[in-house]
Amino acid sequence: MINVSEKKTAFAHEHEAVEHRPFGLKDKIAYMCGDFGNDFFFIMASSFLMVFYTNVLGIPGALVGTLFLVSRCVDAFTDIGMGRLVDNSKPTKEGRYRPWIKRMTLPVIASGVLMFVPWVANLPYAVRVVYIFVTYILWGSFCYTGINIPYGSMASAITDKPAERAALSTARSIGATLAGLFVGSLTPLFIYTTDAAGNQILQGNRVFMVACLFAVFALICYTICYKWSVERIVIDNSNQKPLTAKELVTALITNRALTSMVAAAIVSLLSMLLMQSMNMYLYMDYFKNIGAMSVAGMSQTVVTLVLAPFAGKIAARFGKKEASAAGLLFSSVMFSILLFARIQNAWVYCGLLIIANIGSALFTLMLWAFISDVIDYQTVKTGSCDGGTIYGVYSFSRKIGQALAGGVGGFMLTAIGYQISTGGQAIVQTAEVTNAIYTVTTAAPAIGNFCIALILIFWYPISKKKLAEITSKIEAMNSEAE
Repeated sequence: MINVSEKKTAFAHEHEAVEHRPFGLKDKIAYMCGDFGNDFFFIMASSFLMVFYTNVLGIPGALVGTLFLVSRCVDAFTDIGMGRLVDNSKPTKEGRYRPWIKRMTLPVIASGVLMFVPWVANLPYAVRVVYIFVTYILWGSFCYTGINIPYGSMASAITDKPAERAALSTARSIGATLAGLFVGSLTPLFIYTTDAAGNQILQGNRVFMVACLFAVFALICYTICYKWSVERIVIDNSNQKPLTAKELVTALITNRALTSMVAAAIVSLLSMLLMQSMNMYLYMDYFKNIGAMSVAGMSQTVVTLVLAPFAGKIAARFGKKEASAAGLLFSSVMFSILLFARIQNAWVYCGLLIIANIGSALFTLMLWAFISDVIDYQTVKTGSCDGGTIYGVYSFSRKIGQALAGGVGGFMLTAIGYQISTGGQAIVQTAEVTNAIYTVTTAAPAIGNFCIALILIFWYPISKKKLAEITSKIEAMNSEAE
């Protein structure tokens, strides 16, 4: 077992002259900006990339699904490998995680823009296929991993106080929500045009212009995240003998908190991103009202922002596990109502969607605090400080959910008979196809939220009472290190 206290004490003596400003608003803004920057391209890819590939580049949905699945196989190595690299690296004067944000900012932005180049549609089919495989894997498996793993792991280094970590989780969720406002709500109003028959047509050149604009916004956000973040809890693992592969795998698979959150992440991303990827087709082909999609996205943002100030209080009163499970069950019921009601009016659908998203929004606001608890659970259980590795495993599980959503979405489009269009020519889908799109869009979150609630109730071990015990043990370990 690793003596965390001795390592902390040694490192503290080595850097005892270093003093940091107290945790405050700048830390919350910095961490919010990190996910704001990440999600410009993450949400754009999950919401528009499949439509861009099918309707602009003329790539079949099944092949797009194959791309997403192949890239996740690459992520199995890059995500966990990045986590181990971060955990075993020697901290600099800027900390362990912050330098990676600086190093990877330009690569992740440039690779994000390359995914949305519309002129690729003029190339031969084989070249188009190679292009989307290379650019998507470059962005998602290497560049995005290179910045997201250090960023996500950095929360445990910014502070070790549960209340402050909860504040960082809320700030991160707000950042993602704001990115969703820009990407999910405003983008469709610009990238689509309407033909004489009322069909919505995606304009590839406009998509590229939006990607370039988002690149500028992401650069600003990453810069703020880097400049304003402070790593206060820094542990030097560079002189520690690394765990063997067997020891590492054993420690990870026996961590119930981690394995349950991995399962929850896969189900959550599968249901959420499947719904998001199908949303474009729902509003475009079923409702024929892209404007309603923008309003729905903006309303969801408002729900999250309204809940944000209360998320910490709700978690303190009822516990993260308990409150999230109740909220997810409520959302599951509401999406089931949407499924069986077969709403025909886009605005009525949007109104009920706002109510349905309340419970899942509460879980989203608390999500990153769950991961900090999982890291502490691992530390108490094994004495090993492997925050980067744990976050790498969790990040990989989220990408699995994303890939499955994209893969299932692509295969499902083909299975239900969705007709792709090229060259700006609109194709009117049959009623059977549009009804199938509606079914998938509502059934996915109904089933997904219910499954996540069951995982939290029966599998995830950190209840409100258990978290208090873990916090006490972590505080005792920190006291020994002082």
